[in-house]
Order: sequence, then structure tokens, then C-alpha cells
Amino acid sequence: MERVLITGASGFVGFHLIEAALKNNLEVYAAVRQSSNIAHLKQLNIRYVYLDFENLDALIKELEEKQYTYIIHAAGTTKAKTAEAYNVVNADYSYNLAFAATKANIPLKKFVFISSLAALGPAQLGEIIEDNKPHAPVSAYGQSKSFAEQKLALLISLPLITIRPTAVYGPRDKDIYILLKKISQGIEPYIGKIDQQLSFVYVKDLAAVTIQALFSNITHNAYNISDGNAYDRYELADLTKFILHKKTVKIHLPLFLVKILANILAYLYANRKDTPALNPEKLGELTAPNWACSIEHAKTDLGYLPKYNLHLGLTETLKWYQENGLI
Repeated sequence: MERVLITGASGFVGFHLIEAALKNNLEVYAAVRQSSNIAHLKQLNIRYVYLDFENLDALIKELEEKQYTYIIHAAGTTKAKTAEAYNVVNADYSYNLAFAATKANIPLKKFVFISSLAALGPAQLGEIIEDNKPHAPVSAYGQSKSFAEQKLALLISLPLITIRPTAVYGPRDKDIYILLKKISQGIEPYIGKIDQQLSFVYVKDLAAVTIQALFSNITHNAYNISDGNAYDRYELADLTKFILHKKTVKIHLPLFLVKILANILAYLYANRKDTPALNPEKLGELTAPNWACSIEHAKTDLGYLPKYNLHLGLTETLKWYQENGLI
């Protein structure tokens, strides 16, 4: 069995990456933190490793000891208090692992980096975000992912493929879940009344294309990943209401009021370890006019064929939330 290292393994996407890797007969080593909750991984046939992303020598030693054939770097942070904190985790740590992979004596065939569509930034209404769109992120998170892509591109000998998912949803997600729960409670909140085109990808489709990327002979390409559709701003709620047989009250909050609320939350969380889902630096992404992206190159190069549109994905997701008492 070929061996794969999956970082960020205890997270939402990481769990599904592990499941997809196991289905493809890979021997999985899950990189987690000592403090990570791994109860949900206990039933999986995997081994655990603990990486020090700040220590290059330790990273090289770990890679050489395990002799990984593949690396999927999914670790990162979507919430941080400063741009510097985003950059350290999402850019510097990513580069350190990738650099170690180029220096270690291992049979590495592919290094897949899970970036984000946020690294490119949104488009104007009616446009499509192509894989080669110039980077113009509108958040500190997106900027950190853009920095990471730029740094990894310098490692010419790294057999790199970059995956840029749009908004990811599915069982175990904690971000879009916040909105889904509100809708299930009869509340449908929006920021302003602007027109928007949104895109989504079901986590199982993201996991599947990531594993497909491991076996591709292509390197140094980046691929935008969605389900291939563009949705207006109300479709997520409309489908959720249809699936759950719910009615809601639409609330359009003025942007200035949301900005005030985001700043209040930032102040209240200033001395806490966690960061609220609504924070000032995320508003650029939440209010962007268009996140519709092309997946044609991923289809051609990686054989990507998404199995889930938003209706199918939400049906499976909401069922999981219901079965686990979360909705």
C-alpha cells in the first residue's frame, strides 16, 4: 500500500479526505495536534503523527521515517485575529512542510495543497472565475492562501497540485451549518439586498478530486473546484426550506449594521482564543458579488465529475445533522 500523509486530519475536510484515501487503498497517516479532538476518527484504520511546522529538521526527519508517497496538506485556519496569524499558519507552515518534502529523501509522487477560491478573490456579476485569474483576495484569509500559493510555486522540484475549493459544506461542517441551523429555526438572515452569484462544493466531491489529483501526472497546476453551478443568494435557503419543510422570515440586515456587529464581536473576542464566525475581515467575502468559477480544467486534467449539486448535497447534509441531533 502506498502511504499518504494528510494534515488537518481532525478537521471537517480532513475527515472526508481520510475516508476517500482509505477507499482508494492508501495507508493513511493523519497529522493532528496533541489537543485535537479525534474521537470521530477512532473507527478509521489510520495512524497518527504530530508535526512541528516550525521545525524544518523535525519535519524532514518525520517524512524520511515514514517514507510518504503522497502528501495532502489540508491544515490551515479559516479564523484568526490578525493578518499575521493567518499568514503564519496558512502560508509559512505550508511552505515549511513543502520545503521539507523537497529536502527529504522520500519517494514523493505528489504534494496536493488545499488552498481556497478566496486566494483569487471574487469576480463581477456575470463573469466566471477562471483558474488563471489574477490574485485579488478581499480578506486576510484569502491573502494568506494567495501568499501560500506564491511561496509553494517557488519550489520547482515539488510535485505540486493546488486545489482551490469554493464554499465547502457537508456533514461535520461548522460554518455553513450556522446558517442552516438558523433556517431550520425559521430565520433567514442576509446582509443587504445586493445581487449575488454563489458557488458551493459538497465535501465528498472535494475529497474525491483531491485523491484523483494524487494519481495525476500533472504538476504545478491549480484548479478551482465547485459543483459546476452558480446559485443566486437565496437558493441555499430555498432548498434547505424545501428539504426540511420549513417556512422562514427573511431578514435583510443593512451592511452598516452588520459592520458594527462584526466590530463589537471582534472587541468581545479580543482576549479569547477563538474567533467569531462573523468578523470584520470576512465581510469582504460575504458581500462579494460573484463566486461562480469554472471547473473545466479540473474535469479535463483530473477527471473531476462532481456527483452532487446543491440539492443532493444539502439533502445528505441535513439528514446527517438531523440524525446527530444538530438540527
